[in-house]
Amino acid sequence: MRQFNTAGPSTATDHYCVDPLTRINLDEIISLIDSKKYFVLHAPRQTGKTTCLLALMRYLNTQGRYRAVYANIETAQTARGDVSQGLRAVCGCVAGSIRRHLGDTSPEEEWLKIFEAHGPNESLRYLLEVWTRNDPSHPTVLFLDEIDALVGDTLISVLRQLRAGYTDRPEYFPTSVILCGVRDVRDYRIHTGGGEIISGGSAFNIKAESILVGNFTRADIVELYGQHTRETGQRFGIEIFDKVWDDTAGQPWLVNALAREACFKLEEGKERTRPIDLELYLQAREQLIRSRATHLDQLTDKLREDRVHRVIAALLAGEADAETISTDDLQYVQDMGLITLDRQVRISNAIYREVIPRELTWTRQLTIAQETSWYLTADRHLDLTKLLRAFQQFFRENADAWIERFQYKEVGPQLLLQAFLQRIVNGGGRITREYSLGMKRMDLFLEWPLDETLMFRGPLQRVVLELKIRRKSLKTTIAQGLEQTAAYAATCGTDEAHLILFDRDGGKGWDDRIWEQTETWNGNTIQVWGM
Repeated sequence: MRQFNTAGPSTATDHYCVDPLTRINLDEIISLIDSKKYFVLHAPRQTGKTTCLLALMRYLNTQGRYRAVYANIETAQTARGDVSQGLRAVCGCVAGSIRRHLGDTSPEEEWLKIFEAHGPNESLRYLLEVWTRNDPSHPTVLFLDEIDALVGDTLISVLRQLRAGYTDRPEYFPTSVILCGVRDVRDYRIHTGGGEIISGGSAFNIKAESILVGNFTRADIVELYGQHTRETGQRFGIEIFDKVWDDTAGQPWLVNALAREACFKLEEGKERTRPIDLELYLQAREQLIRSRATHLDQLTDKLREDRVHRVIAALLAGEADAETISTDDLQYVQDMGLITLDRQVRISNAIYREVIPRELTWTRQLTIAQETSWYLTADRHLDLTKLLRAFQQFFRENADAWIERFQYKEVGPQLLLQAFLQRIVNGGGRITREYSLGMKRMDLFLEWPLDETLMFRGPLQRVVLELKIRRKSLKTTIAQGLEQTAAYAATCGTDEAHLILFDRDGGKGWDDRIWEQTETWNGNTIQVWGM
């Protein structure tokens, strides 16, 4: 039985998969190759880049005009700045790939001799020349994957050898070289052995284009899930596809991982006569997030990087505009797959919006001594007034010490509230988060099932919580917040709404910062909380 793939390249015999060549602009790529161009093809991790590259290599070789080879040179990363060790690994990977994919053994037999004769800073160039000259009637095309895994002088040497051979193409050097990785070559910041920092663009200034491997389209998701239905008979409810699209924005690993959780890991989902409806899908979604799977763990590891920190902290706060953040930082975080820059700067998809605050507060959640049962009424509603009063006291007692431990101190109050809420809601509800640059706040939408047997198929308590940092006068901040909270409550279809204002003025005492009041805005009752 085929599976939904969440690890390594996809193969049609083992995995449900869409045609990888539909995710790239094939005509553009062929045109670049025909024009003897060198270019970059990049995509975030676990988006199916390697699957696309292997499919493109097979396509070119099947057409018969070129000899194409894909080589993953990630093993050379361990060499760090040791150029000799790094280039030995790169040349070995390229020669081995030529043998495996084309059956051309002479480069592999000769590469050690080449390395000894020409040294690390010339060996790759001569290896590629030998390969190209072996069959002059078929120009060579080389895909170098994980190029941005190389470090320092090793990366400089590879880029400069490719640039040095460029003028000898197509008779004595590959007619086209495609550099593949997470980032565009312009973002390779290379620390040389002498302490110099140069960019990949200056070391490889022959690049013609930079092409991004796209995510799945909505139609791709329908086709992928439809393959499972056709092979097993298990249907996906039509109502889940809008939710999958919002949750993933077509990110391939997420699309596959959600279906894998629903169809192969949940006990109910393993029963093929049981359709994957919205309730089952939401269970799979929560289980995936809580699992802290490798992909999500790698994502959160990126949050520790300074360049990512600057962008994500601004997004969480909603206080900055795109103009206040370095363009290089924005582009880098986009290349990581964490944000999208279309129309407004925002987190790429709903699952990432959920995971990022959770992961930033993971250890805090584990140490908050709170129980869901403390805040449940007799009719199983969450008593948000009681809960937020409890948080006010918790915040008063713990904010200074706890926020100091956060890496994201600038949004510490918002994160601490979310850790507190998540601790309570993990008992059976869910929180949806909305935030992007320029929003001036973070929106939280809490849904709590009122019937434990029906869960999300039954009646729900729906609550809007709007989080704002007080920057202006209290009167102005409340007025703006009430308008925003009422608008968000109308969008979510709920009458229960809370506006939470965090005052970062360290000169104020807690008695002045902790307060609550009830306001009305266009007929909507909104509880306002000061902290």
